[in-house]
Amino acid sequence: MISPQLLTLLSDFGLSDIYVGVMKGVIARINPEMRVIDLTHQIPPQNIAAARFCLMSACPYFPDGTVHMAVVDPGVGSTRRAVAVEFAHGFLVAPDNGIISGVLSQSRAIRAVELTNPQYWRVPNPSYTFHGRDIFAPCAAHLASGVPIKNLGREIDIDSLVELNLPKCCYITTGAVGCIQYIDIFGNLITNIPGSYVEGKTWHIVVGNLKIKGGATYNSVPIDSAIALVGSEGWVEIAINRGNAQQQLNIQLAQTVEVGAG
Repeated sequence: MISPQLLTLLSDFGLSDIYVGVMKGVIARINPEMRVIDLTHQIPPQNIAAARFCLMSACPYFPDGTVHMAVVDPGVGSTRRAVAVEFAHGFLVAPDNGIISGVLSQSRAIRAVELTNPQYWRVPNPSYTFHGRDIFAPCAAHLASGVPIKNLGREIDIDSLVELNLPKCCYITTGAVGCIQYIDIFGNLITNIPGSYVEGKTWHIVVGNLKIKGGATYNSVPIDSAIALVGSEGWVEIAINRGNAQQQLNIQLAQTVEVGAG
């Protein structure tokens, strides 16, 4: 694999405080030439599911060898592990709390390590509340500067990495059953049912007491009407034409949905 030279950042730190800037300062002290791209720092606070989806959706658009650092970490300072994972097209650096499970569901993991080597931390005694600054950012910067992943800590079993506890998509005789895996800023309700399942079909989606007809675009229905369609990332989603589906339909993350024919 080509030595990685690109680093992406994702967090729930927002932009009002100095947290993101400080992490970038730590990265710059290690490698002033590092190319850093912000995926987003507007993940809803402590929302691991949202971070999982955004990271999974973003990774395929980057060159091979990119290091992706994601810090949404409600368990910071606890016994949860800090990890780095090498997968087929790059690297992940994150808390082991399910945030990387979406990427790993789509890309083969090669090896994983726990970030136990303080040589690559910012300081030997990191803060209990800001591992993004003291562990994740420096380890990611070293990794993206060419330090072998094995140097960052002890190797761990790939199968031991935490998987986020969301209902999986499954197929039944009448269709497919899944859940809402992400709600975007527009209130669109993105399921974990692949769009390929409904390709070429006449279909609908059922959620709670609602039955919503499948269509091609948001304006396939009148303004303020509900529509089910395949979104830009390839998942079945529920939307309101020029409205907010989450607010208007009162549907929540992880809620069960079913796709059927007709």
